[in-house]
Amino acid sequence: GLAWHTDDNALRLKFEEFGQVEEAVVIKDRDTGRSRGFGFVRFAQEAEADNAIQNMNNVEFDGRTIRVDKASDRAGGGGGGRGGGGGGYAPRGGYGSGGGGKTILLHFLSLPLD
Repeated sequence: GLAWHTDDNALRLKFEEFGQVEEAVVIKDRDTGRSRGFGFVRFAQEAEADNAIQNMNNVEFDGRTIRVDKASDRAGGGGGGRGGGGGGYAPRGGYGSGGGGKTILLHFLSLPLD
């Protein structure tokens, strides 16, 4: 999974191997500032996101094995699906909202918090 020391920049640098990264964010605990062990990468193209998933799922990155999936569109109300378009992705407007299939989620498989 994402190592505790992995930061936004390390995430971006790695995933730029698969295409144009629009945003790469490691989610941090708002109280401690520590990584919560997962993050999101948003690509310019869905095909690039698919390529990253195929190449990085269950692969060691920054010392940890990560799981990579499509981010769910849980925040998207209606209108979803392919080709629906409209406003697109509002920068930092909640992950999974309006990202289409271009946003991927990276997280730990399972590991102790030590």
